[in-house]
Amino acid sequence: MARIDKINGEVMRELAAVIRELKDSRIPLMTSVVAVSVTNDLRYAKAYISVMGDEATQKAAMEGLNSAAGFIRRQIGKRVDLRYTPEFIFELDRSIEHGSHIDKLLKEI
Repeated sequence: MARIDKINGEVMRELAAVIRELKDSRIPLMTSVVAVSVTNDLRYAKAYISVMGDEATQKAAMEGLNSAAGFIRRQIGKRVDLRYTPEFIFELDRSIEHGSHIDKLLKEI
């Protein structure tokens, strides 16, 4: 396993833990980290986030995560031993929602 893959996995686990600990009402309990991709220079990390709920819930959750980005970065810096703590870019991942929709369509057939 490559070094960057280990870093991605570790950052993903810790990010999921930090998000569960957030006390922001905009971020629902059904928010999960699907994947994390850290750049080779460790400066940025793109986090793919899945939020169960309607469009307004998803938008509010992403706003909550973006407003907590500084706090999240500090927490990751304390928990993961890296030379640089990456700056997070949160992106909504709709793959789980898409899979659920496909499953529903298949059950109707």
